[in-house]
Amino acid sequence: MRVVDAPTMQAADAHAMTRIGNVELMRRAGIGIAEAIRERCLGGKVVTFAGPGNNGGDAFAACAELADQVDCVVYAQTTPHPSTARNDAERRAREAGVHIAPFPADREAADAALAHATMILDGILGVGARNDTTSFAHVIDACNSSGVPICALDLPTGVDATTGEIAAPTAICATLTVSLGAAKLGLLLEASRALVGELFVADIGISDGDIVASIPAHTPAYHVLIPSEFRNALPTRATQSDKRISGAPLIVAGSAQFPGAAVLCARGAARAGAGYVTIATPAASASILRTHLIEQVVVSIDEENIEKSIEELVDLTRHVQAIGIGPGLGLGPNIAAIVRGLIERTTMPIVIDASAFAHISKHLELLRNRPCVLTPHESEFARLSGKGTIQPGTRIERLREFVDRTGITTLLKGNATLIYDGNDMHINTSGTNALATAGTGDVLTGMISTLLAQGLKPIDAARIGAFWHGQAGQLAGQQRQIGVIAGDLPELFAQAAFIEETRLHAMLTKIF
Repeated sequence: MRVVDAPTMQAADAHAMTRIGNVELMRRAGIGIAEAIRERCLGGKVVTFAGPGNNGGDAFAACAELADQVDCVVYAQTTPHPSTARNDAERRAREAGVHIAPFPADREAADAALAHATMILDGILGVGARNDTTSFAHVIDACNSSGVPICALDLPTGVDATTGEIAAPTAICATLTVSLGAAKLGLLLEASRALVGELFVADIGISDGDIVASIPAHTPAYHVLIPSEFRNALPTRATQSDKRISGAPLIVAGSAQFPGAAVLCARGAARAGAGYVTIATPAASASILRTHLIEQVVVSIDEENIEKSIEELVDLTRHVQAIGIGPGLGLGPNIAAIVRGLIERTTMPIVIDASAFAHISKHLELLRNRPCVLTPHESEFARLSGKGTIQPGTRIERLREFVDRTGITTLLKGNATLIYDGNDMHINTSGTNALATAGTGDVLTGMISTLLAQGLKPIDAARIGAFWHGQAGQLAGQQRQIGVIAGDLPELFAQAAFIEETRLHAMLTKIF
C-alpha cells in the first residue's frame, strides 16, 4: 500500500478534487472517521477540537455522521476564509444537532470542555499546517492528561506528516489515528510513531492514480505491507515440490565463540519454509551445531585452507538457490578471505548480516547491482556507509544516499525498519520492543535466505521477511510479557503468517 509525504498528499488531494470536488471529499472523510469511531464509541459524549483549516472541517464532517448515535460537541476556532467544504461540513453538523462552541481560551476552559467526554476528536492541525503547537498547547495538554481516548483526524496535531518530527512545545498522543486517503509517511517513522496509536487509512476517493501523478520526479515511492498483501506475496509450495525446489539456502555462519547465531539463522530459514538447509561453519563450531540442528545439514569449513574452503563452498552452491552470510562468523583475515572469495565466484542471491559486514565494507563493489540484501542495524550501517552515526530524522535520506551510491538493496533495522532498492522505499510496520534481544537479527537473516531461495527478488524477500519477523515478535510479546528470546520466533512463523485482521468496514485498512 502506498504511503505519502505531505507535498504528495496535498497534490493528490488537489488532483482528486478536480474529479469529485472538495465538498464530496470532505463528506467521505467524515464517513470514514465515523466508521472507525463507531467501533469504539457506542455512546457517551464525543468532544471535538476543530482548528481553523480543513482538518477542522473534517472534524465537523465526522460529527455530522456521528450525531445520530452520540452526543457531539465541537469547540471550533473561527477562520476568516473557510473553504466551501468546511462551510458545508459545519452546516451539516448544525443540522444534525451538533453543539458548536468557541475554542477554549485557556487550560481551565479546556479541562471544563472535556468534562464527561468519552472520546476526543483531534481536528486541530492537519497535513498542510505549520508544525508549531504553541497556540494550542493548553488544549493539547488537557487532552493528553484527561485519560480519555483520543482519535486523531489524519494525523495527531504536532506530528510532521513527512519527517515524523514532533512539534514544540507539545503534541497529541492519540489512541487511534484515521489517516485520510493514504497513510502519511511521518506517522510510520520513529519518534512520532509512539503518538499514533492504532492507525487506519480511510478510503475517501483519492485514487492510486491521483497519488502516482503527484509523486515528484527523482523521489522514491513509499510503501507499507498490510496483512492481506503480505499473505498474497508469501511464497507457497507447488503441489509437486521436492525438498530442494521448496527452497534450499546455504547459510555461512557461526564460530567457536558464537555458534548460537548459526543455529538461530538455520532455524529461521527452516521455519520460513525451506525444504533443505545447509550450514557451512568453521570446524571449531561444527560439532556444536550438529548437536542442536537435527533436520539441517552441517558442513565444516577449514579456516586454515582458504582456497580449499572457497572451492568447497562454491561446490555447495550448485545445489542451493541462495546464500546467507554472517551470523556469528569470526572476524579473522582467513574468514574474511573466504567470504569475499565466495562472493566473487558466485552470482547467486545473497543476504549479508552481522560479522560479514566487516569483511565486505571496503569491497562493496563486489555486490553492486547483483541480487543481494544487506541487513544492518544503525551502528553497523554507520560503519558500512562510511559516513558515521545516523542523526535523528535522517534515516531515510541516509539510506537513499547509500543505496543510490552502492546499488545494493538494504534493510536498515530499527523501530521503523526501512528497506530500499533504489526505486521504492518500504517502511515496515510490524514489530515490537520484544525483538530487542540477542539473536533476532540472525533469525531474520535465515528467513530472508529462504525467501530468496524460493525465488523472490531481494526487495520482496527483505520486506516480506521483515514484516513476517515483526508479526512473530508481536505474537511472542503477547504470549510472554517478559523474557522473549530469539529462539521463540521461528516456532511462531506459521501462526504469524495467518493473523486475522481487525474487523472494520471495507473502507478502512488497518496498518498497526
